[in-house]
Amino acid sequence: MSAIKQNVVLVTGGSGLVGQAIRTIVEEEQTKNPDKQNETWLFSGSKDGDLRDKNQTEALFEKHRPTHVIHLAAMVGGLFHNMAHNLDFFRENMAINDNVLSASHKYDVKKVVSCLSTCIFPDKTTYPIDETMVHNGPPHSSNFGYSYAKRMIDILNRGYHSQHGRVFTSVVPCNVFGPHDNFSVGSSHVIPALIRRMDDAIRADQPTFTVMGTGKPLRQFIYSLDLAKLFIWVLRHYDSVEPIILSVDEKDEVSISAVAEAIKRAHGYKGEIVYDTDKADGQYKKTASNKKLRSLYKDFEFTPFDTAIDDTVRWFKEHREQART
Repeated sequence: MSAIKQNVVLVTGGSGLVGQAIRTIVEEEQTKNPDKQNETWLFSGSKDGDLRDKNQTEALFEKHRPTHVIHLAAMVGGLFHNMAHNLDFFRENMAINDNVLSASHKYDVKKVVSCLSTCIFPDKTTYPIDETMVHNGPPHSSNFGYSYAKRMIDILNRGYHSQHGRVFTSVVPCNVFGPHDNFSVGSSHVIPALIRRMDDAIRADQPTFTVMGTGKPLRQFIYSLDLAKLFIWVLRHYDSVEPIILSVDEKDEVSISAVAEAIKRAHGYKGEIVYDTDKADGQYKKTASNKKLRSLYKDFEFTPFDTAIDDTVRWFKEHREQART
């Protein structure tokens, strides 16, 4: 990015998990190097405008005139919420993404970095998955609405580049967790849901804790503060329209049962974990390769999984009343 003091970075979905993590990292940078800042960061949430609405989206861009955009805003949810609302996930995310990229073009934004997800990859594929495989087949049936809407960001990026020369790109994180996550039981992802439910079990002095499914599926999880650092790096240094996977290493893949045990340790829960094998597991694995990231940013160090779980559980306990529950 330019060294001139006129870069205005707008983060859509700025009040969510990743947006709050980016804010934390940016504020740390500004505290350490107050004289070296050439960026103004703006974090917008749903209260600042409904991005499903074209007019409200353009009003947000008209107001702030961003030079760069990190696009995080989306309708998101866990496995069972996706399974019940695939049409809603498709329509709302298609509208959001089309409006944000259209406004970015209209207001001459220099660079947009949008957020995809590893769930967009084909259900039937070879592993590890990489950036070339996004469109190679249908995604898993459990979340096809969300997955196809996210895939279309890549299509829009390529269209804006080929037709207008825009530098609109995307990143593909593995499963994200950390402070400021959505900890509600009905619509959250697996880690925050387990953290919240186990805290409830401790408060109720329950001798057993039930995990839905077999606990066998494998996932890569990235700590939100690590992802925030990588998002900022992409914004400043990655100029290809081709997607880039932001994931922990393949060796750091863990089972859901290992996640539950890590959360149990962090909580200090003394009861027994049991598995409701009648519940759906979802996709068994979606192992992603971060070879491209490692080739471009060789020395990045990820926070150890157990450390990140400990930090997240501690944050939830300290902020339970204010957290999204």
